[in-house]
Order: sequence, then C-alpha cells, then structure tokens
Amino acid sequence: MDWLVDLLGNPILITAVASWTVAQVLKVIINAIINKEFSIERLFGDGGMPSGHSATVTSMATVTALIYGLGSFEFAVTAILAIIVCHDAMGVRQETGKQAVLLNELIEAFEALSKADLPEVKLKEFVGHTPIQVAVGIALGIANAFAMHYLVFL
Repeated sequence: MDWLVDLLGNPILITAVASWTVAQVLKVIINAIINKEFSIERLFGDGGMPSGHSATVTSMATVTALIYGLGSFEFAVTAILAIIVCHDAMGVRQETGKQAVLLNELIEAFEALSKADLPEVKLKEFVGHTPIQVAVGIALGIANAFAMHYLVFL
C-alpha cells in the first residue's frame, strides 16, 4: 500500500490532475454559457476554452520548478514537454480540427447532391486549440501550480 500513498502524495501528479480537472470543468461551463446548452461530453473532450492539455503540462512544469528548482533536470524535462504539448495543441491538432470541419461539410454536400446513402461518418471537430485557448490554459496551469504548492502541499 506504500505505492498508493506515494502516488496520492505526489505533488507533481496531483497538481497536474487538478489543473486538468479545473480546465475541463471550466470548459463545460464556458461551453454551456456560449452555446446555451449543457454538454457533459465537454468534460472529457478535447479542444475548446481553456486548453486542458496546456493547463496540465504547464502546471506540472511550474510545480516541478517550485519543488526542484529551475536548474534541475526534472524541470528541464517537464518544461520541454510543456512546450511541445502547447505547440502541438495549437499547431497540428488545431489544423486537424479545421480539416475535420471541412471534410464534414464536404461529406454533407456530397450526400445532399448524390442522394447517396453513405455510412454515418462524422469527424471530431474539437481537436486542437487557438492561441488564446492555449494561453488561458497556460495561465490557469501556472496559477493552479502556485495555489497547490503554497496552499495544499506546504
């Protein structure tokens, strides 16, 4: 049972999971306000405001810096991971979402024009993030890391 105590007492893991959770809950709330409908699927979905990916990895890097210092290899690894994930969230994944929107529109147009009975195919459009969604995720991750470090783990 020591492994469970170690796991649940790991401030880096707990901070990262907490940041993801806060980001996802905010995503549900923001989506409900904007679209005037509650969608629990947004709790586990990708894309949207704020970026849960960015919040998670940024909080992990921030709390690692607070615990081990900016000169540590632990911080170096988490910082590089955070940079890659944030870049990917608004790069490749954002473009994938744009392509999914276009392909879904093309499929609908083809079905309407050809009257063909195609199998139901709907590509996932919420995949990546805009730069502002990533920036808000980063800010959320940093704020949550400081809060967890100074209010929960000290």
